Amino acid sequence: MLVSSVHGPAGDPDPVIDANLAVALDALLAEHSVTRAAARLHTSPAAMSRTLARLRRVLQDPLLVRAGQAMVPTPRALALREEAAAVVRGLGALLSPGASVDPAGLRCTFTLQAADLVGAALAPGLLRLAEREAPGVSFRIMAEELENGPALRDGRIDLEIGSIDHVDPETRTEELVGLRMMAAVRPDHPLTEGPLTPARLAAAPHVAVSRRGRFTGPLDAALAERGLHRRVTVVLPGHLAAMALAARSDVVCLVPAALPGAAASPLTHDAGALGLRLLDIPLDLPNLTIGMAWHPRHTADGAHHWLRTTVRRALCAPA
Repeated sequence: MLVSSVHGPAGDPDPVIDANLAVALDALLAEHSVTRAAARLHTSPAAMSRTLARLRRVLQDPLLVRAGQAMVPTPRALALREEAAAVVRGLGALLSPGASVDPAGLRCTFTLQAADLVGAALAPGLLRLAEREAPGVSFRIMAEELENGPALRDGRIDLEIGSIDHVDPETRTEELVGLRMMAAVRPDHPLTEGPLTPARLAAAPHVAVSRRGRFTGPLDAALAERGLHRRVTVVLPGHLAAMALAARSDVVCLVPAALPGAAASPLTHDAGALGLRLLDIPLDLPNLTIGMAWHPRHTADGAHHWLRTTVRRALCAPA
């Protein structure tokens, strides 16, 4: 290890590691020339000569000596050459931006927070991609919290996926996909016969999805503009339970689906598996944006980058 000395308050020398000396020594021993070493490190020959003089004092060895028109290394320099090169390689690895990881070598569990429908839509794609690329990775998908909490900041979850509207100021976010709401009903539901009008939609019984038990939402506001009011017969905390109820009763359930012209969304797979029919809602409802949020300490982490990329692929390009 290359050190220099400085004097503390009592005059005692304290060793101080100088990484620049190791870099200069590596260049000098590789080039056997002050001029070429200076060019390699983008400095002047005069500055490199001063550094060589300092190295000679620190190591108490001339290192490079004149032999005709060339300079040759001393035995001590030859002994240090490989060590100096290894130190410089280590410094480069230490101080370079985080390198991408090999997913096949990951052995970890990622904790995600998502609504039940989003988690159910993501899980098959996540498992398929992990099995192919990162078989040592597991996923823990947690339910959304009732109240906005600092789960990302505290490290209790690695990634939040859903409608991101309550993040801390430092939180990083990325929009993933835009969706629209459609009406989901059982195959032989009366609404499947004839055109669906706002009045017919309002007259049918509805199931609402709300973690906080709310009976109203954007659909009610759109109906109210036309002087209409729907009857919500039950409120459930998750979309999967609401869709299961719609498949076995006359209630109408709202389901997020792909925008017109976009590829099919995995968020409608469970509705299809239950045999539900998806009907266009004849009202101007706001679109829904699904995104992901994470704490900035994970932004440059290679493993977390793979996680974000995998979520993006599973949600936006399920095929």
